[in-house]
Amino acid sequence: MYVTVCSIMTSNVTASHDRSVLEKTAVESAQHDPAELGELERSILQLMWQHGTMTAERVREELDQQDRALKDSTVRTVLRRLEEKGYVTHEVENRTFLYSPAAPAEMVAGRAVKRILEWFCEGSVEQLLVGMVDSSVLDSKELQRLAERIASAKTNHKSVRKGGKA
Repeated sequence: MYVTVCSIMTSNVTASHDRSVLEKTAVESAQHDPAELGELERSILQLMWQHGTMTAERVREELDQQDRALKDSTVRTVLRRLEEKGYVTHEVENRTFLYSPAAPAEMVAGRAVKRILEWFCEGSVEQLLVGMVDSSVLDSKELQRLAERIASAKTNHKSVRKGGKA
């Protein structure tokens, strides 16, 4: 007796479906609190921000080089959870999942700072900055650079409102 076994993977995903999945991921990511990420999740995100698109195997190898030997299944589970939370997306290329960060590190950090503002500073950026100065988190040079960036942003914003280009 002869038996032929065939495994064919097809996709009925359309471009509009892909867009809706990405939009959903962006909404979920914006709703998830970065402060609730575990240490391993943060380490994996940091790797992805440093290296860009990665396979689960490459993530495991990079963690192994950091003296964090993990099973392949553990890495895949964490990547799946990061995707469910909206921090990571994936594409399939030749049956290999390629994972990418869904948002740049700065955007995730911005959401974390926004949460800190809400929790501790009643939404006041000024209170946060004063606390950072009082706690020696920011020095005078960093404050000066921030002041220059704020002034530049205000100038660019005014020119855009007047019909100019920023």
